[in-house]
Amino acid sequence: MSTPPFLTLPGCARRRELPGTAGPLAAVQADPQQADWAGPVRGDVLLVPGFTGSKEDFIAVLEPLARCGWRVTAYDQRGQYESAGPDTQGGYTLDAFADDLRALAAGLTGPVHVVGHSFGGLVARQAVLAEPDAFASLLLLCSGPGPIKYEDHVALTAFREQLPIVGLAAMYDLTLAYSGSRPPAGEVGEFLRHRYTSNNPVGLAAIAGLLMSAPDRTAELAALAARGFRVEVAYGAADDAWPLAEQAAVAAACGREPHVIAGAGHSPAADAPIPTARLLDSLFTARP
Repeated sequence: MSTPPFLTLPGCARRRELPGTAGPLAAVQADPQQADWAGPVRGDVLLVPGFTGSKEDFIAVLEPLARCGWRVTAYDQRGQYESAGPDTQGGYTLDAFADDLRALAAGLTGPVHVVGHSFGGLVARQAVLAEPDAFASLLLLCSGPGPIKYEDHVALTAFREQLPIVGLAAMYDLTLAYSGSRPPAGEVGEFLRHRYTSNNPVGLAAIAGLLMSAPDRTAELAALAARGFRVEVAYGAADDAWPLAEQAAVAAACGREPHVIAGAGHSPAADAPIPTARLLDSLFTARP
């Protein structure tokens, strides 16, 4: 799970509640004009979090991007952390997640650049393929072409089976034990537990299933890129979710080189926020 380096919002950012297709979505939005940017707003950046993540995964890139003139919106997807979601698994299809993203994009003045992290990349891809004219570009950040690597399927299957039995709090402890990781001390560690246990368990189980069954839509994405739509791929040098070769193959199919972020694993916006923000700014600024 992504671990934000801090939790205090920068002065240019505010908490928002934005309309989704199944209810309001909790968000944070950074205003460039509150971040010492003197010119007109250059466009919108929509940041889509992954499996057990939230808007806070992007907290460290909000101000750097706003200082470059971008209005930045990060949000909790339906069922994640502070965004309530349906209590039925049918409310958590890729199309449903993508419809929320499209609704958010429709409420922005644009141009809208969308960044999908991990599972959020599958959602962002779904939204862009459904309505490419709603977006200016797509960046897949540590996200693969289809199902997550096979070695993770055993853990995700066990997660789906055990979650209804043991509940979120116990599952959080089991997840930490399985990964061998220890949360940081202090408020960030407390936040990680609170965020995890605030998720809708039906939604988490559904996302786990989608990570194992998502279709490979690289050919469709490549066809869109061939028509001039900008698709980029970036990942941390030590990303361990989807194989790096698979991610690089998506970039190649779309006529791009992958962007490798040094000093980062699966969560570049948290692991290396300044290099990640600089990369995003350069990609949004570059011409197709």
